[in-house]
Amino acid sequence: MNLYTKNFDTYTFFVTLSLISYVLIYNLFHYDPIQGYDGAAHHAYVQNFLNLYIPGKTNQPSSNFTYEFFSPPLPYIFPAFINESCKFLSSSENYLEYCQDLYGFINILFVSLLFISLLLIYLQIIKKLLRNNTLLNPTVLLLIGLFSANYKAISMIRGEVYILFLNSFLIYRLLVLFEMSFRYSKKDIAYFGITIGLLALSRQWAFLLFPAYFIIYFFVQDKFKYIYAKFILSAFFIGFVISGWFYISLFIEYGSFTTFNQDPTSFKLSNQPLSFYIPYSEDVGMVFTKPIRPYFENQFLPILYSDLWGDYWGYFSFTSRSLDVGRNQMAIGDYLARVNIVSLFPTFLLFVGLKNSSKSFSNKLKTNFDLINIYVVFSIAICFFGYLWFQISFPEGNGDTNKATYILQIFHLLGLSAVIYLEKLREQNSKIYRIVIASLLMVFIHNFSAMLSHFPMIDFI
Repeated sequence: MNLYTKNFDTYTFFVTLSLISYVLIYNLFHYDPIQGYDGAAHHAYVQNFLNLYIPGKTNQPSSNFTYEFFSPPLPYIFPAFINESCKFLSSSENYLEYCQDLYGFINILFVSLLFISLLLIYLQIIKKLLRNNTLLNPTVLLLIGLFSANYKAISMIRGEVYILFLNSFLIYRLLVLFEMSFRYSKKDIAYFGITIGLLALSRQWAFLLFPAYFIIYFFVQDKFKYIYAKFILSAFFIGFVISGWFYISLFIEYGSFTTFNQDPTSFKLSNQPLSFYIPYSEDVGMVFTKPIRPYFENQFLPILYSDLWGDYWGYFSFTSRSLDVGRNQMAIGDYLARVNIVSLFPTFLLFVGLKNSSKSFSNKLKTNFDLINIYVVFSIAICFFGYLWFQISFPEGNGDTNKATYILQIFHLLGLSAVIYLEKLREQNSKIYRIVIASLLMVFIHNFSAMLSHFPMIDFI
């Protein structure tokens, strides 16, 4: 890397880090999690946490306390602790409302720090994977920090950022295992197993990340297959011991390990209309003119794309609970249309990165680099088709369960593959690399407002 490119990367890194930090701080003071997806139900989970998990405290079913009863407990432990401490210590007459505002604020702060830690782990992964000598890598911040859906997940009481953080740690530990030529200790198994258990207790979408860890077995060298199988089976056993109680309790109470607050239908492609799979209706062009509901209703990819880069459902940047009135809905809709247009460029890079990572399958002798790429590609595919299966099995007339926040792990893995591609581009053609990075920075600046909450400050500040 020449000195000019190194300086360019350093400046771009700190500019992007400053932008991300501003977004996190701004949203900390301008978003109330009650405004989020199923916000009241997630708050009810926090406020009834002791009723849900202290044996003998109640004889009511968990579904009586919150319709998010099926969600694993990890993302609610910290806000529940803050809430219970606040209720015990508060002298406010309206202590319930005060404590709700307090734990909502502190939880956003905590998850924001978790997100920064996640980015640091990604930087470590890329440094190890590509043997770079610096952590000041702007490609990670620009490609992964660019998703507007990140900041919705951070600001709401949800488990997706926990999934992203914990799985990034698993990938890092997997890379360490490969570097040690599969020589591991009981401590390594414990790290992996505990993290798997916590992932399973974060949100059910995490289970879609697990199969690829087993699929890697078929690609490691024959002399390491037994060692890897022993390691991964031991780790997943620990994960089951840590998390299995929750899913067993769901089965005992509701008759299913994967119960949901809707009844599933038998899986049939006909559960969804043709327009769900192939967008062809008259309003599909609204993706690039007015990408907010109710346009292109229940069209899978247009909604997913618009919710990833913008705010299709309007829980974050432009509307209030009064969805018929909204908050600057039409003006923000025009801006989000431009967001969708300029985001075609990073979207293209995501798919170029995926194609580049897929080349690892053709290498006869798989290196550490290849094995990580194979994990990423399989996880993207399994998560995507698993999510599609969910959409078909639990059809909603307006596509209400189709939110990019729910499956954010897909886009982070795509982002990692694109980062790997750009790092290779840097070595091959530094001039084109700088043009791409400068373009991504301009997209980031243009999309900046889509990452910011337009809601008023929460009350207790």
